[in-house]
Amino acid sequence: MSITRLLFIRRCLYNDQTPKLTFLSSHFQSFSSSSSPSPFSDDPVSLSVSSELLNNPNSDPLPISERLHLKFSHINPTPSLVLSTLNLSPEAGRTVLGFHQWLLSNPNFTHSDETVSFFVDYFGRRKDFKAINELLSSSRLSLSLGPKTLRAVIDRLVRAGRPADTVSFFEKMEREYGLKRDRESLALVVEKLCENGFASHAERMVKNLANEFFPDEKICDLLVKAWCVDGKLDEAKRLAGEMYRGGFEIGVSAYNAILDCVCKLCRDKDPFRLDSEAEKVLVEMDVHGVARNVETFNVLIGNLCKLRRTEDAMKLFHRMGEWGCYPDDTTFLVLIRSLYQAARVGEGDEMIDRMRSAGFVSKLDKKAYYGFLKILCGIERIDHAMSVFKKMKEDGCEPGIKTYDLLMGKLCAHSRVDRANALFNEAKKRGVPVEPKAYMVDPRFAKKKKVRVVKSSVKKRETLPEKMARKRRRLKQIRLSFVKKPKGMMRRAF
Repeated sequence: MSITRLLFIRRCLYNDQTPKLTFLSSHFQSFSSSSSPSPFSDDPVSLSVSSELLNNPNSDPLPISERLHLKFSHINPTPSLVLSTLNLSPEAGRTVLGFHQWLLSNPNFTHSDETVSFFVDYFGRRKDFKAINELLSSSRLSLSLGPKTLRAVIDRLVRAGRPADTVSFFEKMEREYGLKRDRESLALVVEKLCENGFASHAERMVKNLANEFFPDEKICDLLVKAWCVDGKLDEAKRLAGEMYRGGFEIGVSAYNAILDCVCKLCRDKDPFRLDSEAEKVLVEMDVHGVARNVETFNVLIGNLCKLRRTEDAMKLFHRMGEWGCYPDDTTFLVLIRSLYQAARVGEGDEMIDRMRSAGFVSKLDKKAYYGFLKILCGIERIDHAMSVFKKMKEDGCEPGIKTYDLLMGKLCAHSRVDRANALFNEAKKRGVPVEPKAYMVDPRFAKKKKVRVVKSSVKKRETLPEKMARKRRRLKQIRLSFVKKPKGMMRRAF
């Protein structure tokens, strides 16, 4: 253990102003940082190829493709090998192009749509779109490009904040790369643009291509949702009006997006108007014959819970059956979190049981339970958090590092180090690579040292003002002792 760490632990243990607690010293001695597993450590071939890609290219005069051919000529590459190698080589950069050339020259390997999408994702994470262009321009890959490659390219361009390049790629992809342009690919591009808040680019693209691909109701709903994602309700209503005049009907997904946008704007500007404004959207849905679905109720319940109106959300939950709707996993999870946040832990446990009986046990995974535990620890219900943690393990969910770290930190904050150490030992037995840390103790739960006050044996001399005040108090007591007290009720003496 380094001197810096020892000094840090010592300062944490002996600082009275900000008290901290650590685990037992044996935990520090038994911990080894090399015990954390690697997600691809079981594949020695991937590790060997990755180490070759990560080597300094100036250390060997041969190109990377020839080096791989000399060392791994006996290997038959598979898609899983390609994926694991790329995941193990995030810093290889353009050297991966040499890996791609070696795969092309290998007679035992043929690129597929899936393997090309792996390379597109790799360079897209690095925002190296010139390498993607070079990769897709290869004549030997023209027959391997398909919907997975298209989805990967569009997704990486949009997530990199390049909507203009995305539209340009769609216009030239059939001419330059052999990717088919049809209504499905257009819907994919529009969907990705709308999800990331590029509504204006998506709408302009659809209008420019209207003569080639006339938009359907799905694309129109996506455009309405895109404006709602941006928080531009006026643009969404303007587009909805154009759709009605053009003979289209807005679907329930577009109405749900408008409803969510209205609720968000009310939450930000005037929460008291949420009920009235949401009712207007619901009435408009009824007028146009659009039936509510479970997503409509999820939008309303979610926004009510964000305003801490848990009771109103519960009333709406019990009325879902009036419209023929039944709660899904999202409904249950939102309500459980809101009930725990409102310290209604008993009702939260009952809602978990209802979720199980409704058939959504698979949705009560490690991520959902971690959210519950985080809320319970935030409201200082650590005992109930431990009971939910026990229920989590009974359901077959294996807790991870974040779950153990959250509970151990909260137990130490409550000055319950023994239970924190028990959790640490349990995590080690389960094979979870937890690290021993120094956790801060909450001053409210810190054990305060009793300060013994030693009384001085020397009698302090009374000052003249203190002596006069003592005499006045004594004279007042004597004077009031001669006053006759009323028999009916005691009066205040003046």
